[in-house]
Amino acid sequence: MDPIIDFLNTIFWGYVLIYGLLAVGIFFTLRLGFLQIVHFPEMFRAVIGSKQGDRSGITPFQALCTSLASRVGTGNLAGVAVALYLGGPGAIFWMWMVALVGMATAYSESALAQLYKTRDEEGRYRGGPAFYIAKGLKAPWAGAVFSVCLIIAFGLVFNAVQANSIADAMEGAFGLPKIGVGIALAALAGVVIFGGIRTIARVAEIVVPFMAVIYLLMALYVVVTHLSEVPAVLSLIISSAFGLDAAGGGIAAAMLNGVKRGLFSNEAGMGSAPNIAAVATPDPHHPSSQGFVQALGVFIDTLLICTATAIMILLSGVMGPESQLTGTPLTQEAMVAHIGEAGRYFIAVAILFFAFTSIIGNYSYAENAMIFLGIGNRVGMTVLRTAVLLMVVWGAYESVATVFNAADAAMGLMATINLIAIVLLSGVVAKLTRDYVAQRKTGEPRFDASAYPELAGEIDQTIWSRR
Repeated sequence: MDPIIDFLNTIFWGYVLIYGLLAVGIFFTLRLGFLQIVHFPEMFRAVIGSKQGDRSGITPFQALCTSLASRVGTGNLAGVAVALYLGGPGAIFWMWMVALVGMATAYSESALAQLYKTRDEEGRYRGGPAFYIAKGLKAPWAGAVFSVCLIIAFGLVFNAVQANSIADAMEGAFGLPKIGVGIALAALAGVVIFGGIRTIARVAEIVVPFMAVIYLLMALYVVVTHLSEVPAVLSLIISSAFGLDAAGGGIAAAMLNGVKRGLFSNEAGMGSAPNIAAVATPDPHHPSSQGFVQALGVFIDTLLICTATAIMILLSGVMGPESQLTGTPLTQEAMVAHIGEAGRYFIAVAILFFAFTSIIGNYSYAENAMIFLGIGNRVGMTVLRTAVLLMVVWGAYESVATVFNAADAAMGLMATINLIAIVLLSGVVAKLTRDYVAQRKTGEPRFDASAYPELAGEIDQTIWSRR
């Protein structure tokens, strides 16, 4: 399969996405008036506004935590290390750029997911790119293609990637056999995913804030103890981004690896987070509200957690011309340099939490895709859940290169479909945003479907007329 995977990656990452992701992010940033900067406080307001969801949905905070469960994974630890190894320090600058413009992309796709959401047979909210592609663009066939890609990428391939990093970290820190780690991981994941999206949301709500805060506190400790070196590191990142530093990998390598690993980590534009954004009951009761929530998710993932990893590695001194370390081992050695041998165990445990929550978060996206395809019955879900757990076991002992390359190809196809869709629906996003901002100036925004006659027959009026 390697030649096929390599060909797809050449097409997607050499021509389509490395420019497409930045272009779409810049497009929405300009069209929405630098929304991610001007309305940054609104992101926090939208998260903390609601204390509970309703019978159909989960809370905005649970939606944020579940999307972060998927976003905050191996890309934040192993992925950042890979980007630094292949692209030099400058790759981190391009990760920042992807995140900055990606916040506008994430806002747009999640607002659309909220707008076009529906209810399943049990009365629960369901939605995502497949739904707004099918309804907004009247292209159900494209929605079906997207859903299949989503199941392959998130339900299967990406979970193998997460399991691979956990197994590597556990073997390196504790000497545990990879196959044993994979089986134990599959057993733990099975307990959660067989409970469905509500169980996943409840677990994410507890675990994600805990793990993120602990990790950021460790990064803060490293920064404080190396405060005098921080300006030089930041200068190195910026100079390397434009090929001005001999230690870097050149502007092409820095940009390519920064964009690839940045998207893999924060998922902005990929069409993944909108699947859980659609399941939330927004507060204020307006589609844009959940868009702001998911934009905040990109900020937390890349500009906080990925940056924390990069700074800890660059301050450690373990990266050098002769070093062949990459991925999880590089991140572990960096922590060993900072806090001694305990650093190896700290990263192993961090990856266990980060990647485990990614597995259950990724599964929740695949579940939505099954509903769209009409195979979300008990048998279909059991088959999906079993396949997910088998991929976890397989990924634990498969080689890093094969797993990462397959993930890149699957992600590239998904992102291409989604980016085209949200650009075609950008007029709807712009109108939603103007409506929300105008209402916020006078009080609490509330979506009024009658103000959108062009959407008649496309959105579920009963959802938006309840409040």
